[in-house]
Amino acid sequence: MTTTEIKTNDRITTPATTVRSNNATGRLDFAKTAPKVFRAVIGLDAAARAGLDPTLVELVQIRASHLNRCAYCLHMHTTDARKAGESEDRLHMVAVWQEADHFFTEREQAALALTDAVTRIGDAGVPDEVYDRAAAHFDEEELAHLLALILTINTWNRIALSTAKRAGTDER
Repeated sequence: MTTTEIKTNDRITTPATTVRSNNATGRLDFAKTAPKVFRAVIGLDAAARAGLDPTLVELVQIRASHLNRCAYCLHMHTTDARKAGESEDRLHMVAVWQEADHFFTEREQAALALTDAVTRIGDAGVPDEVYDRAAAHFDEEELAHLLALILTINTWNRIALSTAKRAGTDER
């Protein structure tokens, strides 16, 4: 059996196509292989950010990337946050924001709590108290954008993890 053949129920088949990138992991380059989908996610990301404070955007993206263990996105968003003037103290505290809540505003804490719940939605859904806390700090349009932002960073994390993107290799 060759390396491109797959054994299934005692039959050997060859996949119709095997897409491989030139990167060290051998996994596909999502942006090049599915450019329309990639551009659609970029569009969703841009639309989600509209009207939200850029600092809050980075905190949410950093927190979701921590929870999803996405080093690629974590590196990218901590770098972007530093460039935007975010302090090292706050960047280090995002991972433990509940224990270090004095580093964050009530609004940021509400956004981080919602990020935790939506990112870990399979654990307990989004509890009413978490949603209500966010709704108390964001008007409906902002809350919709915040939810879209959380959904988008979770999508980016899954793309980066599935394609084995390496931290520090973003080309922006």
